[in-house]
Amino acid sequence: MASRSQSTRARSPEAKRAREAAILDAAARLATANGIRPVTLTDIAAEVGMHKSAMLRYFETREEIFLRLAAAGWVEWSQAVRERLAADPPGKGDEDPAHAVAGLLAESLVARPLFCDLLAHTPMNLERNVSLESVRSFKVTAIAEVTAVGEALRRVAALSPAQAGNVVATATAMAGALWQMAAPGTELRRLYESDPDLAHAVVDVAPRLTDILGAMLRGYSAGNGNEAE
Repeated sequence: MASRSQSTRARSPEAKRAREAAILDAAARLATANGIRPVTLTDIAAEVGMHKSAMLRYFETREEIFLRLAAAGWVEWSQAVRERLAADPPGKGDEDPAHAVAGLLAESLVARPLFCDLLAHTPMNLERNVSLESVRSFKVTAIAEVTAVGEALRRVAALSPAQAGNVVATATAMAGALWQMAAPGTELRRLYESDPDLAHAVVDVAPRLTDILGAMLRGYSAGNGNEAE
């Protein structure tokens, strides 16, 4: 079981940052285990060992907590993708370079279930019920990471800056949507898998996302090739 923090107020900047980190870690644990939707401020406060009123000194709402986790998720995912593209760039050795790039993006997202869940909830509710300053901070971070991944993609695929941005936006938006449709680890998923009449409702996120992104990359490649002619 997670260690419980003292509920006294953190006085120094270091102590405040440590308390915020403990709250974020607690929220991430609960959301990873149960999904974001059912996790409440009261749940997070209990997990971290604080009174709800004390926790509100650090975060105004549950949405602010999860928006901070979403920003951190963008940074971590972006760094991981850029490192993989640099270490083993898809290229001439691949039978289908577009499929290789698409598979890398899809697999990197599916390997991060909490990030996929956050991607779906961010536009629906996490950007609501928070301060404009919090939204701006999140958007600045996310846009910077979209740009960084897009630049890395352009080093391995013939894409314009706008096209690369579209690929990243599609990858992350579809990952969030498909993750909700897949409903992994839920009663809904077990129902889909156990009922032959609902077999079409079973979504396997990685291959579906790879298919979509591969088609998008091949389409851009063909269009850009025609323009070059």
